[in-house]
Amino acid sequence: MAQQPEELEQQLPPVGHVRVVYLGPVAPHWEVQGVFGERQLVDEFRQRALARLQLLPPHDPQFRRNRERVMRDAERENLILDWDLGYEETPAT
Repeated sequence: MAQQPEELEQQLPPVGHVRVVYLGPVAPHWEVQGVFGERQLVDEFRQRALARLQLLPPHDPQFRRNRERVMRDAERENLILDWDLGYEETPAT
């Protein structure tokens, strides 16, 4: 039986790992750190993520929508994504 493309993607190991860190209320608010992975891939992801998050602190309503977009982008690129917002997050139910 042939496997679906989605199933094959889920079996591949991650190609990189990035951490998005909230720096505080003074701009720039965000730093995207590459933990491992191809430098060009991480740099391109960093540019896209910072473009979405540039002027948004975590308490801004737009942040939640843009965070979801950054997470989908990382998923498409097969990257592990960690968030350090400076506080413990409660899991969404």
